[in-house]
Amino acid sequence: PQNLSNIALAFSKAEIVDVSLFEKVAEHIVALDDLTSFDPQALSNIVWAFANAGVVVVEDSKLFAKVADHVLALDDLDGFRPQAISNLLWAFSKCE
Repeated sequence: PQNLSNIALAFSKAEIVDVSLFEKVAEHIVALDDLTSFDPQALSNIVWAFANAGVVVVEDSKLFAKVADHVLALDDLDGFRPQAISNLLWAFSKCE
């Protein structure tokens, strides 16, 4: 999970919008049974990277929905640093 997060984040920060790469990352994450192996920072980095890159692929909405469902199912957000929560909220605000 951390590797996927790092890849998406690096490409986004470098302003390299490789749609096929982002699509593969999204497809892989959406296909997972759950997101329990992702720590809060990795989750926020992934959605931030997609939103920052402005990548629009079919799997985007499924990816964001999966992350949202995972976060909403948590008992609390104690594991999230304020920056991670901020990044999540910013990324979701950029989605249409």
